[in-house]
Amino acid sequence: MINITLPDGSVQQHPKGISAMDIAKSISEGLARNVLSAKVNGHVQDADLSIDEDATLQLFTWRDQEGKSTFWHSSAHLMAEAIEALYPGTKFGIGPPIDAGFYYDIDTGDMSISVNDLEKIEQKMVELARQKNDYIRTEVSKADALEYFKEKHDEYKIELIQDLQDGEITFYQQGNFTDLCRGPHIPNTGAIKAVKLMKVAGAYWRGDETRKQLTRIYGITFPKAKELTEYLEMLEEAKKRDHRKLGAELELFMFSDKVGAGLPIWLPKGTAIRTRLENMLKEEQTKRGYTPVITPHIGKKELYITSGHYEKYGEDSFQPIKTPREDEEFLLKPMNCPHHCEIYGHKPRSYKELPVRIAEFGTVYRYEQSGELHGLTRVRGFTQDDAHIFCTPDQLKEEFLNVLDLTMLVFKKLGFENFTAQISLRDPEDKEKYIGSDENWEKAEKAIIDATADVGMDTVTEYGEAAFYGPKLDFMVKDALNRSWQLGTIQVDYNLPERFRLEYIGADNAPHRPVMIHRAPFGSMERFIGVLIEHCGGKFPLWLAPEQYAILPISDQYNDYARKVMHTLASKDVRGVIDDRVESIGRKIRDAELKKIPFMLIVGEKEASSGNLSVRKQGEGDIGTMSAEAFADTILAEV
Repeated sequence: MINITLPDGSVQQHPKGISAMDIAKSISEGLARNVLSAKVNGHVQDADLSIDEDATLQLFTWRDQEGKSTFWHSSAHLMAEAIEALYPGTKFGIGPPIDAGFYYDIDTGDMSISVNDLEKIEQKMVELARQKNDYIRTEVSKADALEYFKEKHDEYKIELIQDLQDGEITFYQQGNFTDLCRGPHIPNTGAIKAVKLMKVAGAYWRGDETRKQLTRIYGITFPKAKELTEYLEMLEEAKKRDHRKLGAELELFMFSDKVGAGLPIWLPKGTAIRTRLENMLKEEQTKRGYTPVITPHIGKKELYITSGHYEKYGEDSFQPIKTPREDEEFLLKPMNCPHHCEIYGHKPRSYKELPVRIAEFGTVYRYEQSGELHGLTRVRGFTQDDAHIFCTPDQLKEEFLNVLDLTMLVFKKLGFENFTAQISLRDPEDKEKYIGSDENWEKAEKAIIDATADVGMDTVTEYGEAAFYGPKLDFMVKDALNRSWQLGTIQVDYNLPERFRLEYIGADNAPHRPVMIHRAPFGSMERFIGVLIEHCGGKFPLWLAPEQYAILPISDQYNDYARKVMHTLASKDVRGVIDDRVESIGRKIRDAELKKIPFMLIVGEKEASSGNLSVRKQGEGDIGTMSAEAFADTILAEV
């Protein structure tokens, strides 16, 4: 018998060789019908694989992201089967799941597939899914695997197999389609009830621009038709909320080919939003003992070699900047933390000074591939609301909790109250990706786990998601459309203080190493504002809106009264604009609605003679007549 430990900590005894699916059946037939895959001893695998030793077990259904990933990976294979049936001779690259759905890179030779062909492929996928074919896993030798794909003349699979060794090669077959794949997969195709292929794009083989461009087909599937309908409705709403579209319409930001792709330019209204966000955080930071600093946009290459950023980010950074000196190179900074380490280390420190809290809205640069750029959410130059806290080990928990409190305040002010706190740890199977000793990592990971437990915060744990220098508490925030975005982050770091040889003199008059907390409640200002635009659909909270009102004179003879009203409101710190165009009042109201301006103040003969305003609220219509002073009080009360 073997011991199986379930997520609730209970232990069950089962015969050796039992599968996760059999265990699910022993719990409930209903549960077993919904199981898509399982995590056994930390490894996600097919639910019907045998378990031969004591193990921890977690069963995944459609409710779990791991279950969805398995479902979509299996759907990629189903799409490949449909394509091979419709377009014989097609060669296949890779077909992974993505955040929402899947894609497959294919080479159809002289044939071509366009968006006009997607419906035909969808219909074939549904037909094949109804056959309820099992996904059958087979271990294959390297020689046999090469022979199989040589017969198919599929050079892409042959190239992938060349990188593998005997004992790590598996095939999966469903129906008439066999693929090189490590899995996992759902039990059979019958679970796939609804299919939508989204788009056709080009993709270079293995991401190499010197290699052949393949056809990439994106799709998504669901276990119920209703869920597909809801998803497509959400996509339509997302189009309306797209921050790139709204950013242009509301004149918040722009991009210029002459300036460069991925380098946003903030227009006056966008700058006003960003400045208010920064000021809000700066005010809170001042209350909490942070000291503002400013560091250069570049640094000597040696700085980032010391920190480890050059090794870890070198390929994703802009290339070194050479100076007239032959032996001198600079980099656009990929992160602010090396500069802050230098600030801490520029003079001797005593334990009496700690914690030292250094804050900066610092712009950093990463050379993202052009195909990965996306509005404000994926750029090449972005500003982080960065701060670094240098403290003693005894101060670590209190400082971490203070940062956590600040992050929660930021989310609450912006209406992001639905989030998941993710403890991001290093990958225990691939420690080469990280710097520092096991001892330092264990201390840092324990600090985050203990601190979140102390405040009773619900968390999930993800291995392999840590920064290269330390573990993180990441916040996966859900927007109004229930999409998840990684925004704020808090990181515990024992390693950079060691690499920079940072010290303080303790009460024992001996040198000690400080602990470093990296902290960014917004994360990237660009990304945060991009997500915020989509979350609120361009209807910003009143305190943040670039223009809280628009005064709409019925004709130009009331422009003087409009300016008088504006002067009164400005004296009360209420901001807005006058629409003095020669247009009908109906057109002015429609335009103000489209610009998402919270309030419209209509002034004509009646208002000018009484000294009042006719007030309309965005999306609600007329809310009555009031004086400018009363309107200002209304605005300030709501703020």
